[in-house]
Amino acid sequence: MAKNNKLDRRLQQIPAEIWSKITKIDELKGQWIAGARLSPQVLGRLKRSVLITSTGASTRIEGAKLSDEDIEKLMRGIDIQKFTDRDKQEAKGYFELLENVFNSWKSLKFSENTIKHFHKELLKYVKKDELHRGDYKKEENKVHMINAAGESIGVLFDTTPACLTPKRMQELVEWTQEAIAEKKYHPLLIVGNFLVEFLQIHPFQDGNGRLSRVLTNLLLLKEDYLHMPYVSHEKLVEDNKPEYYLALRKSQKTFLSDDGTIVPWLDFFLIIFLKQSEMAIDLLSKENIERLLTEKQLAVWDYIQKADRATPREISEKTKVAYPTVRQAIDKLMRFRKIERTGQGRSTSYRKL
Repeated sequence: MAKNNKLDRRLQQIPAEIWSKITKIDELKGQWIAGARLSPQVLGRLKRSVLITSTGASTRIEGAKLSDEDIEKLMRGIDIQKFTDRDKQEAKGYFELLENVFNSWKSLKFSENTIKHFHKELLKYVKKDELHRGDYKKEENKVHMINAAGESIGVLFDTTPACLTPKRMQELVEWTQEAIAEKKYHPLLIVGNFLVEFLQIHPFQDGNGRLSRVLTNLLLLKEDYLHMPYVSHEKLVEDNKPEYYLALRKSQKTFLSDDGTIVPWLDFFLIIFLKQSEMAIDLLSKENIERLLTEKQLAVWDYIQKADRATPREISEKTKVAYPTVRQAIDKLMRFRKIERTGQGRSTSYRKL
């Protein structure tokens, strides 16, 4: 195991309320994996929507002013004159990088090289960042809290000195890689620990906050939290920005002491992720079922809701939907936990749960 006693000590004593959130998140993770075999068309629509929402949210957290509607126009190739080139360049870089993560996470290895490559891709359209794309910082930087107008309203904390950054990043990435491989801690603790330390180091001259959110998506997807592309993590952070900054500050100000704690940060991170997980499961709820079924599958669902119980043959006859399609619809509704099977053999029928 890569030795870093400081990082290990933080995860030795985790309070019960943190474990309670982790347990709930993992229950929802299981429900998503079991129930969310959505059609490619539905998944594609959800993913496109999240890419736009996440790009808007993540860049606004750092002071950009583009709305989600502006992002959508930008991605369709429509120039928006009222915004600065930098805002548009940053949005385009974020959108394309996050899209790559959503589409290719299985083949992307978490490593220092990947982190540097992501930084280069994130800022590839931003002309002012041309000289330091993909390279660790050469000058000192500070973390500022940004208000709604995009202005700094104060320094949150000082970051790792530039001369120590390569060593600190190497230690952090190696520790994270080995902790995940050896399953020494729960993956959500490892990911949370990586993020708060990454943001403390602030390894690049610019783009650290946005990059941390892209890496959040990558790391959680690689731990089989497969709903990440279908509910925006970034939007939930944006909606709770004061709490985000406060949680970072509360944890990071303890890091100079031997008993540094990441519990305030973990609590925020898990509250946000639990909400994201609940929203993902809600995509499968009664209110949203219409978005997830084809027209013929919806006819089957409507019939079962009205009938006390119904056999597949009866459903096919009454709805004029082909028997194989009825069977497919029943399988999907069973996965969504909308119906249950009663009886056996020829007397098998289905009813609404």
